[in-house]
Amino acid sequence: MELRADRLERQLAGEPLRPVYLVAGGEPLLVQEAADAIRARAREEGYTEREVYDAEGSFDWNTLSRGMASLSLFASRRVFDLRLPTGKPGKDGSEAIREYCENPPPDTVLLITAQDWSKAHAGKWSEAIAKAGHFLPIYPLKTHELGDWLQRRLRGRGLVATPDAVQRLADRVEGNLLAAAQEVDKLALLVGTGRGAAAQAIDEAQMEQLVADSSRFDVFKLVDAALAGDAARAVRMLAALRAEGDQVAGLMPMVAKEVLALCALARAAESGNVMSAMRDARVWDSKQAMYRRAIERHPPSRWEAFVAECGAIDRAAKGRGGGDPWLRLERLLAAIADARARGLLAS
Repeated sequence: MELRADRLERQLAGEPLRPVYLVAGGEPLLVQEAADAIRARAREEGYTEREVYDAEGSFDWNTLSRGMASLSLFASRRVFDLRLPTGKPGKDGSEAIREYCENPPPDTVLLITAQDWSKAHAGKWSEAIAKAGHFLPIYPLKTHELGDWLQRRLRGRGLVATPDAVQRLADRVEGNLLAAAQEVDKLALLVGTGRGAAAQAIDEAQMEQLVADSSRFDVFKLVDAALAGDAARAVRMLAALRAEGDQVAGLMPMVAKEVLALCALARAAESGNVMSAMRDARVWDSKQAMYRRAIERHPPSRWEAFVAECGAIDRAAKGRGGGDPWLRLERLLAAIADARARGLLAS
């Protein structure tokens, strides 16, 4: 069956291991920790032998089936750890997985992990896994979910923190869960665990002193912040990219690509075909709501103006146009994020 990741540990503790598990999603830390929990449970139940397969490129799926059919000389219980980076096993892989699920070998657990997942990845093979075992889709945390995730992780390390302190930590890590996990582990070492329920909570000032700035900005998050309507965050991220040594000329291809896509979608929205246009443009399901809000924020004519401004910024960044390219890009992002800021482009 399909299982929520936050219920995995309870499920593992309450039943014998299933013959097959699929853990798939675009958040590496969450995928890794879920898979680690399954492996740990397997060791507790005597699954002492583990074979690892990387199913990418020209992987021979017969290798997997032969391995499952063979008897082990060293252990009666085995874990087959199959890495499927793209989340797409192909025709041969799908058939091999379905055959396994129909008649799983005894004393064997097949653990499949994938670093990418969406509805487009699903098929009869994943349905077979959900029927014979458990499927855990791992979705990236939304901005409003990060605080609760951090609180749970802090409590798991014996720490308590005020809501303001947790928000400060969330601001620092900017959605980078690996950095967040490292910061929580560091806090456990610096502050100490096992302080008891009466221990004083870490406040915002302490958190500011204890954590490093672990934000990891890139142009994809930069554009997403602008499309989501968060002008302040977009401007802050742009400043961080500049401080890290990025150049406007290197950022503009991605910015222009997204603006061009939104311009085309805005035109399609006028005829009421925006959802069809999104499917044709292969916009991820997780981004469609953000794209719709961005389209509703500006008419097609303004998106056309944004496209023209992208060209002007690119020329300025390459020394073939006037104006400060960093300032012009900052104003463009602010205008995309907030319709009230559109006058900045004319100044």
